Amino acid sequence: MTLALMWEARAVDGRGPELLDWARSQTLDPAPLRRETFRAPDDRVLVITWWDAPYEAELPELPDPAEGLARRAVHRWRFEAVAGE
Repeated sequence: MTLALMWEARAVDGRGPELLDWARSQTLDPAPLRRETFRAPDDRVLVITWWDAPYEAELPELPDPAEGLARRAVHRWRFEAVAGE
């Protein structure tokens, strides 16, 4: 089964580039099958990782950034692939 983990944070005003650099520097062990990092207006950063694992699997996830870097709590979601697509 393909499982996607999504991690999204919003930086303190003006610190988007720093949050992006921080997120890109984080390593996961074991490494996911695939990993993509995105940025958006309002200093938001999104990281999606793909895994060959069941929905309930314990997998490494990006941690919370250092205090003072994120404007609010990190949002995390899990999605499983839908068969036949």
